[in-house]
Amino acid sequence: MTDSQTESKKKEEFRETLREKVIETLRQVYDPEIPVNIYDLGLIYRVDVSSGGMVYIDMTLTAPGCPVAGTFPGSVEAAVRSVPEVLDAHVSLVWDPPWSQDCMSDEVKLQLGLL
Repeated sequence: MTDSQTESKKKEEFRETLREKVIETLRQVYDPEIPVNIYDLGLIYRVDVSSGGMVYIDMTLTAPGCPVAGTFPGSVEAAVRSVPEVLDAHVSLVWDPPWSQDCMSDEVKLQLGLL
């Protein structure tokens, strides 16, 4: 393996490890209206991590009229920034595709009595 390939592999391993840490952190953030974390609730659509430690997240809310729409993405960014290896985080609030109960994990559906 060349030095370049080794470096590339290390960067990919760093990105994947950091992505896992970010997801674990997202599982500590709970929806203000439903007592379930936002990751398993299906509100997180994308988590991208750069090799430099930048984190980009696309998330949605259960409804466009959600009263925390203006503040919740900032709370999620702050939680992600608390991960030591994260350089910075940017959360984009997206509405397409619209969130539905189909976005929830089976465990959450069971917890909420939907299965």
